[in-house]
Amino acid sequence: MAEEKRDFKKRLQGFTSKALKATIKGVLFYGIYFVLSIFLAPISEIVPSFQQTIEIFVIVYIFLMVIGELTSGTIFHHFFNAAKALFVILYLIFSLKGGILSMTVQNVNLIVDLRLFLVVAMLLGLLGFAKSVLQAINFLSEKAEHVHF
Repeated sequence: MAEEKRDFKKRLQGFTSKALKATIKGVLFYGIYFVLSIFLAPISEIVPSFQQTIEIFVIVYIFLMVIGELTSGTIFHHFFNAAKALFVILYLIFSLKGGILSMTVQNVNLIVDLRLFLVVAMLLGLLGFAKSVLQAINFLSEKAEHVHF
C-alpha cells in the first residue's frame, strides 16, 4: 500500500512537472507571438486576413506543442512532434497558396513569387518530420531492448 502511494506521488509529481514545462513553453511562445504581432500590425492593414491566418497557426501550434510536452516520455510525444512538423508544412502551402501571391493595390496588380521560400520552408519542415520519425523509431527500439533484458 505504501509503495502504491509512493508510485502515485511519483507519477503525479512527474505529470505536474510536465504540465508546468508545457505551460511555460506555451506562455513563452504566445509572448513571442504577442511581441511580433505588434510589429506585424501594419502588414495586416495591407493584407486582408493576415492576422487571422497567423492567429490560427499560433493556436494550433501551441496546442500541439503543449500536448506533445504533456506526453513526453511516451511514443505519443514523437507523434505530436511529427504532426506539428506536418502541420507547419501544410499550413505554409495553404496560407501561401502554392507560393504565388497576387494582390491589387489601387490600380496596380502585384504578383509575388515565393515558391523558393516555400520549398526551403517545406524542406526544413520535412527535416523536422524525419527527425520526429527517427526519434520515434529510437524510442521504440530502446523500449524493446529494455523488455528483452
